[in-house]
Amino acid sequence: MVVDSRLVLTALEKRYGETVAVAGIDLSIPSGSYCCLLGPSGCGKTSTLRMIAGHESVSGGQILLGGKYITDSPAAERGTAMMFQSYALFPHLSVLDNVAFSWKMRGKAVAERHARAKELLELVAMTPYLARLPGELSGGQQQRVALARALMTEPRVLLLDEPLSALDPFLRVQMRAELKRWQQELGFSFVHVTHSQEEAMALADQIVVMNHGRIEQTGSPREVFNRPRSEFVARFIGAHNVIATGDGNVAVRSDRLRLQRGASTPGHDTRRASVRAVEYQGTHVQVSLTPTDAADAPWVVTLPDEHFDAQPLQPGEAVVVSWAPHEAHALA
Repeated sequence: MVVDSRLVLTALEKRYGETVAVAGIDLSIPSGSYCCLLGPSGCGKTSTLRMIAGHESVSGGQILLGGKYITDSPAAERGTAMMFQSYALFPHLSVLDNVAFSWKMRGKAVAERHARAKELLELVAMTPYLARLPGELSGGQQQRVALARALMTEPRVLLLDEPLSALDPFLRVQMRAELKRWQQELGFSFVHVTHSQEEAMALADQIVVMNHGRIEQTGSPREVFNRPRSEFVARFIGAHNVIATGDGNVAVRSDRLRLQRGASTPGHDTRRASVRAVEYQGTHVQVSLTPTDAADAPWVVTLPDEHFDAQPLQPGEAVVVSWAPHEAHALA
């Protein structure tokens, strides 16, 4: 059965006294999609997620899920489930009973709730651990149990609050691939809060970049990365340099800039700069630059290691920075 999990936020607002955490945002998340709310600490993304979940009251606006207004509905009746950053598993209950807990609260029989919990534990590859306590599991295993427990409530939308932040880098990459696979298999919407651009790019069908309680830009990962609308998005998403021109600011990807010691490339726009630092990153070399024009913030250029090795640069060297005009994207 196809579940209608379309989520629509209209003029949604959250205030804490005089402080505006979410400033009247409008957002539509298609049914069956993976959406990442992305932004720095304090941008309003977690407050937005908690309002959707019913864990924070709404100061203004409406929330529509699957064609039904849930703005004032109790959290348990919304059709949402929250997977917390801390996982919040019951330490005294087994893995099986942690997952089955919501059905116990509904008064379901032991055999019925355990049967369903076992199905979900099989989905997340945790069947061998169903008798263990949470303290006997790794961080990645605890996350799988938390996901199965959230799915036990049969949500229309799964809400994830920084779910990968407690994991080591290798496991984080592994688990984000699993999250994407589970979302595709289950077929309903995931809304995932993160401050990691890499995480959002890897997971999302739709990225929502937030800043100071407002939405700066929303779109597919490719749209947001390749065509940032504002200076904030260009800088926060990373891999872009914001360069002042006579007509305003433009963004140029760091891998689209060329560095030369002498003359510039014909037909290219050019600036002069000095090398601040050189960092070897394995697949590429990252060169940090100080523009000669003090009006510009520092720039970063990423070069394939073979290109850098053919013409190594040292801190303090003067360079010419150039880019093809079509690589420059105008900012609002």
